[in-house]
Amino acid sequence: MNKKILKQICLLSLLLGGILGILTVIPFLGTFAFWILMCLASVAVLLFMIKKELLIMNSVKESAVLGSIIGFVSFIGFSIFYVPIIIMLAKLFQISPNYGVSMALSNASFGLIVVFVIFMGVLSATLNAFSGFLTYYGIDLYEKLNTKEEKEVFKLK
Repeated sequence: MNKKILKQICLLSLLLGGILGILTVIPFLGTFAFWILMCLASVAVLLFMIKKELLIMNSVKESAVLGSIIGFVSFIGFSIFYVPIIIMLAKLFQISPNYGVSMALSNASFGLIVVFVIFMGVLSATLNAFSGFLTYYGIDLYEKLNTKEEKEVFKLK
């Protein structure tokens, strides 16, 4: 894996995390955006890069490692946007889209917030590693089905 691809993966992950961090503030949409971040961020980034022919996954191990990198970096990008927005809404405007999270973040110390963000980032990395693993098998199955269909089409002619 070269550094250029890792940089592109990290930038796309940060962008996705930032977008989902902003969307999570919206009350009804926030739940879905958070679950997409925690479980499907690696699927979105990997499929985008494969579709644009920027990435070729060669092994299950590579897909799991890339999934975990995407999960961790996207959660850090999410936290960069989400935490300040929630604290600002809670302290300045007394608005809390999610009361428990708003109360915890607005009353916690900086060190506690950092520990919480790293813990949740590791959790996101674990879930996204599994999603990246499943993405590899899904792509492999899709490619096998396409080659099998092409062989059958040529036999019919």
